[in-house]
Amino acid sequence: MSSAEPHISENSRPESRPVIRQLDDSAINRIAAGEVVERPASAVKELVENAIDAGATRITVEIADGGKTLIRVTDDGCGMTPEDLPLALSRHATSKIDGTDLLNIHTFGFRGEALPSLGAVGRLTITSRAAGYEAAQIRVSGGKLEPVKPAALRAGTIVELRDLFFATPARLKFMRTDRAESQAISDTVKRLAMAEPSVGFTLRDVSGGGDGRVTFRADPLSGDLFDALHGRLASVLGREFAENALKIDATREGIRLYGYAALPTYSRGAAVAQFLFVNTRPVKDKMLTGALRAAYFDFLSRDRHPAAALFIDCDPQLVDVNVHPAKSEVRFRDPGLARGLIVSSLRHALAEAGHRASTTVAGATLGAMKPEQPTAGGAPRIYQMDRPSYGARSLSYAAQSPDQPQAPSNDTPPSQGFAELAGAYSGRVTEVAEAPGAPGQPLDTPEAAAPGAERLPLGAACGQVHENYIIAQTADGMVIVDQHAAHERLVYEKLKRQMAENGVAAQALLIPEIVELSDNECACLLGVADELAKFGLGIEAFGGTAVAVRETPAILGEVNAEAMIKDILDELSDQGESQLVQAKIEAILSRVACHGSIRSGRRMRGEEMNALLREMEATPHSGQCNHGRPTYVELKLADIERLFGRT
Repeated sequence: MSSAEPHISENSRPESRPVIRQLDDSAINRIAAGEVVERPASAVKELVENAIDAGATRITVEIADGGKTLIRVTDDGCGMTPEDLPLALSRHATSKIDGTDLLNIHTFGFRGEALPSLGAVGRLTITSRAAGYEAAQIRVSGGKLEPVKPAALRAGTIVELRDLFFATPARLKFMRTDRAESQAISDTVKRLAMAEPSVGFTLRDVSGGGDGRVTFRADPLSGDLFDALHGRLASVLGREFAENALKIDATREGIRLYGYAALPTYSRGAAVAQFLFVNTRPVKDKMLTGALRAAYFDFLSRDRHPAAALFIDCDPQLVDVNVHPAKSEVRFRDPGLARGLIVSSLRHALAEAGHRASTTVAGATLGAMKPEQPTAGGAPRIYQMDRPSYGARSLSYAAQSPDQPQAPSNDTPPSQGFAELAGAYSGRVTEVAEAPGAPGQPLDTPEAAAPGAERLPLGAACGQVHENYIIAQTADGMVIVDQHAAHERLVYEKLKRQMAENGVAAQALLIPEIVELSDNECACLLGVADELAKFGLGIEAFGGTAVAVRETPAILGEVNAEAMIKDILDELSDQGESQLVQAKIEAILSRVACHGSIRSGRRMRGEEMNALLREMEATPHSGQCNHGRPTYVELKLADIERLFGRT
């Protein structure tokens, strides 16, 4: 052996070549179950979707111990014949597609993996009866199939899954508590119930034996699509959501968006009330949730999240649902079209809502006025409204007597433009007053409010409390307005309109800032250069993978261009779009609006208060301030009388 040849010792010999083997069906099904069935809620999802695909009108789900020991799904669908049962437990056997076109899917299921996967990791029993056939039953336990045998069943199908994951004990270690798993199952059933208002759902927990207890029930609904959907959302998400949700219905280039989205003042502390459906399939899509967030980002603070149930209907050819075995992700052929439809439709609906605020604001106000509980010593109850601090400051009336001396004002100069506003809206008030049957009576002072102002949505100003809250009388109640928050929103909306009309002024940098990026980052950033230019951020390619920042938004002053570019790229990577520059600009406008609005502690004249109310009625989004808080509270006369025991 020459010295040039490598020397291989006995200890350094490679191991024997691995042998390629074909896995048996049992192992294949257990592996597939790891993707399809992550937890009991996943099993419930697959079984309920099968029942819906079978044309069921009523579906009952029974669980025990969070679904770990028992999941039973009963439906009144078309059922299966005795010959179908063994085939249904074979991998990739399905009646829902023929395999020729995987982009033309009109059913929930289509992969043919759920039943064999469940039979591989649990004890599965299927009892079914199709029209014109006798009922039959089949069992499979840990992948071992038993023969088909006769059974007793009038119609439909009963699928019973016991001891989930008994064949894969390691998976049981990853299960959460019974309560957590039950909650996950409940969420799954509720999502499917929202997707199918015409189907009745019942969820029952039978952990204690017997008939158990019903934890969720939704009766089938019929009639108009939006009426049925509204009723189903009320039963699933609660009456408060239904009362404070805006109807959404828009179509663009073959894609239809419909459903309901809540007012900004009805927001949540987490994204737990966001439900998205594509062709009635519940999905969790990052692009869609990002579009929902983008539609609300100017109306909510960062720690608040919108509530919505939105449905996208389109030709199955325009969306790919075969992305993941769990079928919870989708991929649109034109994601920008779907995203733009969501953002524009929601913003249009929010703008049409005008000054409307959620009814929960009034509910919270009434709750704060309820009597406190008596102390252990039997002390008398003290009402919130009777606390001494509430009467410590003065009340300035809009309807002051002409000969009464004007109350001294603060050093704050009068707000600009309210005299003009009062004149501009006087005609609108007069029209209402002159309408047939207008019952409004004029206030004590003519300039305080024109006759009939009580019939307008925010009524006629009667007074000011603590130099910050305007009290107005409406036709059927009263309104309390936070003057600073309301005027802040009005000024903010005016500044935004001016920015939209005139554009964002850009400030050219004396020396362009060069930012080095990776290939992907450079391509991604240049792809949105035109969008960024609308907000005053001018970038262009500088050669290689570098970009040159030549202009920045003038309103932001001196900025760290490189840090801003990096933040924009992070948003693009995480959400597929960036609102960083727009958010920074609008944050500046919000601060300007805050400093330029009526300050707390300033006494207002009657015409100023009424002008503020009229401007709120005419301005979109005036029901909440720049931070998402309500600008006014409306109390109905019936609620006020209930507080005083007059009902």
